[in-house]
Amino acid sequence: MRKTKDAGLVDVVPAQTYFVVSAIFHYLGPAMAVLLFARIEPLGVAWLRIAAAGTIFWLWRRPLKAWRSLDPATRKLLAGWGAVLAVMNCSFYMAIDRVPLGTVAAAEFAPVIVLAAIAVRSLRNLLALVLAVAGVYILTDIRLSQDWIGLLCTALNALLFAAYVVLGHRVSRVDGLRRIDGLALTMGIATVIALPVGVMQAEPAFTDWKLLAAAVGVGVCSSVIPYVSDQLAMARLKRSTFALMLALLPATATAIGAVVLRQIPTLADLAAVAVIVAAVALHHEKA
Repeated sequence: MRKTKDAGLVDVVPAQTYFVVSAIFHYLGPAMAVLLFARIEPLGVAWLRIAAAGTIFWLWRRPLKAWRSLDPATRKLLAGWGAVLAVMNCSFYMAIDRVPLGTVAAAEFAPVIVLAAIAVRSLRNLLALVLAVAGVYILTDIRLSQDWIGLLCTALNALLFAAYVVLGHRVSRVDGLRRIDGLALTMGIATVIALPVGVMQAEPAFTDWKLLAAAVGVGVCSSVIPYVSDQLAMARLKRSTFALMLALLPATATAIGAVVLRQIPTLADLAAVAVIVAAVALHHEKA
């Protein structure tokens, strides 16, 4: 396993624990964001989320010193990941404003299946992949939409989510770069890239401190906590394993819906969750 400057206590915690934290907040954030759509346009909410997280990361990590020490190839990697994060977040909020969240979640998992399938080296892992796909299909209840803009945004978000996994995995393993410093630099880049399309739509939050506070909360729940957790998990998990574990996202969404929103799952939902958990447990990663 690659050693980093900040390796230590964070590596005492199992990598799977960081993934579970990310999975939980992956849906808490969007749940809060949807409530803001009544006052702020989706692109405005997206930019506020990115900018809030970017500001928090820069105040926390102060990563300019790290940027100066990076080679050109690593800078290009971070710039590419920042562009992916900016466009992915914007397309995600445009999608969930027009298309059911379950459909967006199902589409988001589709390209990630390819990442998990590429590294299949045993019958056991192939069976785990098949079970995960079946469980996600049952749980998300895929439905077609008549909104072509929504479908295009959904497809774009799905492709960029796979790119997020690939590039994020690479950043987490850059030698000499502390894990969160790379993420801090990337979020700063994403904030600048998304600025032209989101800052004007975010204007209502600039005159209402409650809206602004809510937007900061969305940034913390949607970007700071899950992205930090992802980096800590990616640094210690193979990309294929991480990709397969993403099948747990719809399962955690079901649990959050039951506890927070009182959306009681059906027997089919519970069966699908059990299948997904079994798939992730069945997957085996060689040391």
